[in-house]
Amino acid sequence: MAKASAKSPGHVEEGELQGHIIDSLLLPKVLDEVLTRGGSYVIKEIRLGQRQVDPSFVKLEVRAPTAEQLEEILDAIHDHGATPTSAADCSWENADMDGAFPEHFYSTTNYRTQVRLGGEWLDVDDQEMDCGVLLDPAAKKARCVAMVRVKKGDPIVVGRQGLRVFPAEQAARQHLFEFMGSSVSSEKPKGVTVREIAAAMKRSKAAGEKILAVLGPAVVHTGSVEHICAMIQMGYLNVLFAGNALATHDIESSLYGTSLGVWLDRGLPAEEGHEHHLRAINTIRRAGGIRVAVDSGLLKSGIMYECVKNDVPFVLAGSIRDDGPLPEVITDVLTAQDVMREQVKGVGFCLMIATMLHSIATGNLLPAWVKVACVDINPATVTKLTDRGSIQTVGVVTDAEPFLRALTHELETGQ
Repeated sequence: MAKASAKSPGHVEEGELQGHIIDSLLLPKVLDEVLTRGGSYVIKEIRLGQRQVDPSFVKLEVRAPTAEQLEEILDAIHDHGATPTSAADCSWENADMDGAFPEHFYSTTNYRTQVRLGGEWLDVDDQEMDCGVLLDPAAKKARCVAMVRVKKGDPIVVGRQGLRVFPAEQAARQHLFEFMGSSVSSEKPKGVTVREIAAAMKRSKAAGEKILAVLGPAVVHTGSVEHICAMIQMGYLNVLFAGNALATHDIESSLYGTSLGVWLDRGLPAEEGHEHHLRAINTIRRAGGIRVAVDSGLLKSGIMYECVKNDVPFVLAGSIRDDGPLPEVITDVLTAQDVMREQVKGVGFCLMIATMLHSIATGNLLPAWVKVACVDINPATVTKLTDRGSIQTVGVVTDAEPFLRALTHELETGQ
């Protein structure tokens, strides 16, 4: 990594970076961003922590040939925690229309963020990527807001002034779960990974945090319903996100013993089995919904049955391809997003299994400090999650059933 010349001409701004910036590689990332974007830097001050728990501090001068290049560099390094040295409150503009931010709005990350207001640094609530920051100056509060929920007149943060971001600091992490990071490979030692995922779930439960499961229909197709039911009964699944398909095939398996018309105990197609999923939907619609079917004794087993019986809230978000759908399916995607946002509050761990679209949608809503385990036979699912910014994801490339069988066993240990 080449050092920038102190005599580089152009536009200049001074910034600082503090925390576990050396062993977490945040400082090298910042310097690389400066150089690869055509800028240069001078480290003006550096104080290194003497112990592992001690923070470090760096003050650097960033230079670029043009104002546009400097702005691009400052935007990039801000997401790694670099902030201007000048102390100033954040700037904001009132939204000039419903459903859109002001032109120069600050686009949020999933990292913990603070804004400076009245000389005081305030945490931004409801942290979520790809949103704006809505201020309440009178109450000295700030929160993330989705673009579609902006109302004309809302005070929205603009620019980077008076903003600071706290990226994940890998050095402060103690568990194998974090050490393994967001890499994805079928070569990982799955036994170790399953044990650490189970340990992370146990820690979340002990801390009073919610555990969220995001499940696709392959959970049913692979014969994994009993494992999910066991997790619900043990208290290791507190919220469920899924689509029409997961609930439909779960109910089909309860009513008919098939999934997609295939006998789950024999692996053979049932006669007229292709109709079973539609008949299952029709049965529930005629009953008045999943909860009514459980309460009436019509639905006697399965994931949805256990959710109702154990007061586990579920959000079924619909898609254009849904049959039926089941009465509880939310067909308005914006409404589904809002309900999901409410349910992710208090979540400390998220388990995603065999559903690319719902996994990515959920990843977009989760702050970076929520640990995520994504299990899929297709490594592209985890790759897409990390590409979208969910860097806290540990990926396990395997079939759903053997993973869930091993995970349930680990969770049962010490129960």
